[in-house]
Amino acid sequence: MSDDGVPQRGRGYRKGPVLLRGSQIPLETTDQRLLAKGERADWVHSDPWRVMRIQSEFVEGFGALAEIGPAVSVFGSARTDPAHPDYTRAEEIGRLLVEAGYAVITGGGPGIMEAANKGARTAGGVSVGLGIELPFEQGVNEHVNLGINFRYFFARKTMFVKYAQGFIVLPGGFGTFDELFEAVTLVQTRKVTSFPLVLFGADYWGGLLDWVRTAVLDRGMISAHDLDLLHITDDPDEAVEHVVEKGAVLADERRAQAALAADEKASADSA
Repeated sequence: MSDDGVPQRGRGYRKGPVLLRGSQIPLETTDQRLLAKGERADWVHSDPWRVMRIQSEFVEGFGALAEIGPAVSVFGSARTDPAHPDYTRAEEIGRLLVEAGYAVITGGGPGIMEAANKGARTAGGVSVGLGIELPFEQGVNEHVNLGINFRYFFARKTMFVKYAQGFIVLPGGFGTFDELFEAVTLVQTRKVTSFPLVLFGADYWGGLLDWVRTAVLDRGMISAHDLDLLHITDDPDEAVEHVVEKGAVLADERRAQAALAADEKASADSA
């Protein structure tokens, strides 16, 4: 988008495998139709078929990403200009992640996403873009060498989590906040195995963390140890090092827990 919030024209509007441009772009997205509250009961007859399309998005996503190996999801604004320092830092983070042995997963769009994909591609790594159907043209950026387009946000968000061993979150807007807090919630509630989560940009994220440490923590909405889930830095090297080191610690913990569970099962079986 431009600074005044007007959607910018991109390289094509993706609707699943279909590419649309200009007057062919629909006025509403698939998600809007899914979540629409109709007054009639016609949806009872159409929604079961819609489930098949949803299922196909999961199947295609799982199939495309199953063999990418260790990966890190990088989130951030689509509005960040290539001349902004955040773009340069995101590009460096993408490069460093590949050099550390990771594929890079982004939303596939412009701005921070494009920068991270660019850094990953130029470093010779796997540069993944998970595109989404939006009510304006955007398209997957040219630095993606493995791209998937989704109709449904929830299917796309599952891929961000399932195939990532860590998250690095750069400055962004509501979409970035949504991705950040979903990741934190999944770890906090143990719906997923814990993974490292980095907030990049102390000047941007500092105020949010101050609010969490005071208003949220003081009211007992979270526990003090929940704050340990987030690591904040302004250094691309430190961001990637935290992912690597914290990831190794968590992997060791998982192996120890698995060994303990196996020993307990063996003892129970022999009793």
